[in-house]
Amino acid sequence: MGVIAGAVVVVLVVVAVWWVVRTYNRLIRLRNQTQASWAQIDVQLKRRHELIPNLVEGARGYAAHERATFEAVTAARGAAVSGGLGVTDRAAAEDALTASLGRLLALGESYPDLKADQHFATVQAELRTAEDKIAYARQFYNSAVQSYHTALEGFPGNIVSGLGGGHGRREYFEAAGAPQEAVQVRFA
Repeated sequence: MGVIAGAVVVVLVVVAVWWVVRTYNRLIRLRNQTQASWAQIDVQLKRRHELIPNLVEGARGYAAHERATFEAVTAARGAAVSGGLGVTDRAAAEDALTASLGRLLALGESYPDLKADQHFATVQAELRTAEDKIAYARQFYNSAVQSYHTALEGFPGNIVSGLGGGHGRREYFEAAGAPQEAVQVRFA
């Protein structure tokens, strides 16, 4: 009888150890996925930052008197590329850059010669592609963070996460600013 009880205890210990190791490894995998998806956002943001000087220079020749717009874009880009920002601060800096870029791209509508310039149009198209990739990478990152948080907060992750350390919550990469107003459509 003692042998059977000993075997049952050994099996239970082995199952418990296997369960802890499996859960811990899952948390590691999810944490690494959040880090990798953040790296993808960073890659796309760097690509966007590389395109901005070309866009500014292309527009500068056509709209030299729009100096404030060019300076705002340059300052926003400088803030966005500065290192050491957390996810929330980085999102705010990128939102400010997006707003200033919107004003720059609106210049293309105000200046038909600029709008027709092939270099400006090419850089503008590349910037749109980069923006789409950033949006996708942001969505993937936030999804990875959500999966990681679910694993951390659920059972058994909440128990196992305390054993190994290094499993803290991650910040979501959220768009800052006021909520969008609903578009009103009126038919005459």
